[in-house]
Amino acid sequence: MKFQGCHHVAQWNEEADGEEDVRIQTKRLVRFRMCPSGSCTDEKAAGCSSGYGDYIVDMNTFVEAWGQATMQEQEETCETARESCGCDDADDEENCENQCFANQGLSYCIEDEDGGEQFELEAYLECAQFDGNNDNGGYDDGVEYFVGPYCAKQGGAIFLGLFTDDTCTTFADSNGGTTTFLSKFGESLPYSSESIVGYECKSCMEPKEDDGNYNQNYNGDAADEDEVRELCETVYEAAGKCESNVNVQYQNEAACQFIEGVKVIRQDGVIETSSSKASTTATVFIVLFAIAFALLGGYVYYLKTKLDRAKINLSS
Repeated sequence: MKFQGCHHVAQWNEEADGEEDVRIQTKRLVRFRMCPSGSCTDEKAAGCSSGYGDYIVDMNTFVEAWGQATMQEQEETCETARESCGCDDADDEENCENQCFANQGLSYCIEDEDGGEQFELEAYLECAQFDGNNDNGGYDDGVEYFVGPYCAKQGGAIFLGLFTDDTCTTFADSNGGTTTFLSKFGESLPYSSESIVGYECKSCMEPKEDDGNYNQNYNGDAADEDEVRELCETVYEAAGKCESNVNVQYQNEAACQFIEGVKVIRQDGVIETSSSKASTTATVFIVLFAIAFALLGGYVYYLKTKLDRAKINLSS
C-alpha cells in the first residue's frame, strides 16, 4: 500500500440543525495505490508503474487504519529492541532500556517520565473534542475546540489541526489552529508539522505468527483464514476502486472516472473536479474567432479609409 495524497471536498452537512452548526462541511478523501508484492518503492511517489490498482477512501477510515497499523509496528519494534538491550540485570532497568532505545533512534519507545498526561494520537484520528490539560478543560469563553486530521502541503501530507466545530471544518486560526493551541493549552499541537501518514510502502501480507510478539501486538490477526493485514482489508473494502491495471479476471472500475477527476488540485488543496487539460475543440474555435476578429477589424479599417478618401474627393 502506498499513500498517494489527500483531497478536500465541500459538501452539505446533513446533521446541521442549529444556527451555529456548519452548513457546508469539509469532506476529506485519501487516494492510495496497491502495488504488486516486491514492486513498491518508498522513493517513488507513485510507488509502482504497472500492475497496480488506484483507490480512494474517506480520510478518517484511512488514517485510523494506518495509525493503528503504525502503532502496532512500533510496539513490535520496541519489544524486539527491549529484548536485545540486555537490561534485565541492570541496577536501573528502566533507565537502561530508555538509553538503549535512544541509542537506536527509537524515541517513541521511551515512556514519559514526567508523569503528565500524554497526547493520545489514536483519540484524534477522527475529529474529536479536545479536552486539554488546563483548568478550563478545553474551553475558553464558551468556545469548544476539536482536533482532527486535514490535508496539508497541497494534499501531500496529513496534519492535525485545531478547529472550532465538530466537523473539523473551521480552523481556530489561519495557521491550522496551531497558534491558538499553543496559547490556550501551553504546548505545541503534535503532528501539526509532521505528517500522520508516511510515504513508505506498507506490506499487506500478515506477519508470521512466530515473528516476535505477533499475537500480543497484532491482536491475533492471523486467526482469520486469509493472509492479509487488517490495515489493507479495512481500507480496501471501504474504498472506491479503479483496477484497470490490475491483472485479475474481474476488474472493478467503478471509481475510475471519479479518481481521474481528483488528480488536479488547486493551490489551496481543494479538489478541482474538472480536468485542467486544454480542450482541442475549444482551442480551435478560439483561434478561428481570433483570426476572424482580426480580419474583420482590418476590413473595417479599410472601409473607413476608403470612405475618408471619398469625402476628400467630394470636397475637391
